[in-house]
Amino acid sequence: MSVNTTLVVLAAGLGSRFGGGSAKQVARLGKHGEILADFSAHDAITAGFTKIVYIIKEGMQDAFAENVTSKIKGIKTEIAFQALEDLPPGFTLNPDRQRPWGTAHALWAARHAVSEPFMMIHADDFYGDYIYKAINRFLTESSGNFEYAMGGYRLENTLSDHGGVSRGVCAADADGYLTNVQETHNIHRRPDGIAYPDGDDFKYLPGSAIASMGAFAFKPTVFKEIEKFFVNFLQKNQDNPKAELLATDMVGSLITNKIATVKVIETADQWLGVTYQEDQERVQKAIWELINQGKYPERLFA
Repeated sequence: MSVNTTLVVLAAGLGSRFGGGSAKQVARLGKHGEILADFSAHDAITAGFTKIVYIIKEGMQDAFAENVTSKIKGIKTEIAFQALEDLPPGFTLNPDRQRPWGTAHALWAARHAVSEPFMMIHADDFYGDYIYKAINRFLTESSGNFEYAMGGYRLENTLSDHGGVSRGVCAADADGYLTNVQETHNIHRRPDGIAYPDGDDFKYLPGSAIASMGAFAFKPTVFKEIEKFFVNFLQKNQDNPKAELLATDMVGSLITNKIATVKVIETADQWLGVTYQEDQERVQKAIWELINQGKYPERLFA
């Protein structure tokens, strides 16, 4: 029996990477104006996913349809909205809250559109085709409702040449199951290795350390768990207008409380993303090289 699988793309911030408010201002890195989200759609279709759900902000739908969904062929697409006022029952929005609630809340916005096993990614990241195939295989073969997975990237394959980055640095047990994700900030290359500030000194990390880049495999059971996590978060943080509900923290809580297992699916692929505007040239060059090698067609959706 075939299993339908969905790709959930967190795209609410897609238009703001370079300070703009429109999806039209996203960097076009393919040979015919494709954005990174187009490559994700292509990889999802090739891997066998049957639907893509994009999480966006209300008011973005026209620009998003024009620039993203109208071009995609070969797969069903849907839109879901992340809204500040979308809260669990019994809670009301603090008027001081202006910024989005975070990645776990964005994912929760998909709960009405997704009833099948799914993969979560960020719209402005390039993950490489392997992880889509491996996660789709995991989703179709794993039967447990709380058997989740995470795409694990070599830390050295996720850095920028133009400044520090924040990464979820992961630990796994001998069987390859995630035991901890430590959100670590300002990781950068130094002459003597990869490090991040620690007081007046630096702590060093191996290039082979596993980094989470937000590519997760979930079952629909996760939506109820996010809601519980969100309730707990709001009870502690409702008066803090800057606190964020992060997917990595939610996953860490599920592991700590032994609610779910998270298999680490490692990939040697290069992660690509425009953390700094100066990254754009390198990312485009890498994308074009993959096209020249025949890994992607020159026009993704001819």
